[in-house]
Amino acid sequence: MSVQDKLIRPSHNINMDDIIREGHPTLRARAKDVSLPLKDEDVILGEKMLQFLKHSQDPVMAEKMGLRGGVGLAAPQLDISKRIIAVLVPNPEDEEGNPPEESYSLQEIMYNPRIIAHSVQEAALADGEGCLSVDREVPGYVVRHARVTVEYFDKQGSKKRMKLKGYHAIVVQHEIDHTNGIMFFDRINEAEPFAVKEGMLIIE
Repeated sequence: MSVQDKLIRPSHNINMDDIIREGHPTLRARAKDVSLPLKDEDVILGEKMLQFLKHSQDPVMAEKMGLRGGVGLAAPQLDISKRIIAVLVPNPEDEEGNPPEESYSLQEIMYNPRIIAHSVQEAALADGEGCLSVDREVPGYVVRHARVTVEYFDKQGSKKRMKLKGYHAIVVQHEIDHTNGIMFFDRINEAEPFAVKEGMLIIE
């Protein structure tokens, strides 16, 4: 039984044991394009990946399943070298602690995603980045594009194009990097981890 066959069984929920960690060769490999029309196994995998993110953001489920919270997951992190990513960015509560009208500001499963255009301006998260495949903190600014246009196929096999900026752009770039064998800490300036280039946006 392949890794993917195990993960897509109806009885299985993706958990931290399914996620490979830094040092595993699959995380450094360039993933293969998913064949179109999409196979059922790839559609199910994408849905399972999104379900994992929902579980990881739900305090009750996360505690029960022992999950670290995540906003994105790429198939290579599950030891499946395919260009599939899932992203799930929650909307914050309002100042009075009321839940948002829309739970998520970005909720997408992307097949064969690629960046087709990007800004010259660069950006980084003020608090740095983390990764479900990295069990240590790596301080420093992870320098990325402030704005990107991404082309991908959705689970119906329709070609889509999405313009993203700020935090959303960073989340999607982090996951697309995984499909290219790139880890977030590769983008930190080793000599000066907190160096700020001219015009670089620091996102709080």
